[in-house]
Formats: sequence, structure tokens, C-alpha cells
Amino acid sequence: MPYIIETFDKPGHQAVRQAHRPAHLDFLTAHQHLLLACGAKLDDDGKDLGGGLYVVDLDTRHAAQDFIEADPFFQAGLFANVSITRWRKAYLAGECCL
Repeated sequence: MPYIIETFDKPGHQAVRQAHRPAHLDFLTAHQHLLLACGAKLDDDGKDLGGGLYVVDLDTRHAAQDFIEADPFFQAGLFANVSITRWRKAYLAGECCL
């Protein structure tokens, strides 16, 4: 069952994000089999808003929590807040999942 994980960076932590971005991308590559979608949140001009969104295919909330806590961004103390919400796939990549 999928979960949405939304992260919110601590204010003024863009340098932390940039310093740990390579390790974060390696983490995502290593776990790509779990990722339905993920990416940074941007403003309308394409600037980084300081946070991200992950849609992960995991069986439990606990597994989703473990996943985000293993992310180098989390381990570096980048996030002020993390929200985890169970999600029902209705459509994914133009295909009905119901």
C-alpha cells in the first residue's frame, strides 16, 4: 500500500541540503524499486522551496517511517517536519489502479 511522505526543510538549511544531495540521490537509486514518484517541491519560478514529496510502495506506516529516517537528508537533520499519509492509487501513469 502506498504512502505519501512530505518533508519540510528547516529554514536556512539550503547548505545542508546541497551538502547531502549526492548521498540522498544514491539513497534514492538504491531504493528505486520502492519509489512510485519523488522529487523536490518548487515555487512557480522553479526555485527550491525546501522540502520534498515521496510516494513509496511500502506495507506499513512503520516501514515508511523507517524509509525516511534512513534518507541522508533526514540523518543530516535537514527536516523540520515530516508528514506520512497512507494513499490509495486511483490512477498511476495514466492507468486505472482500482
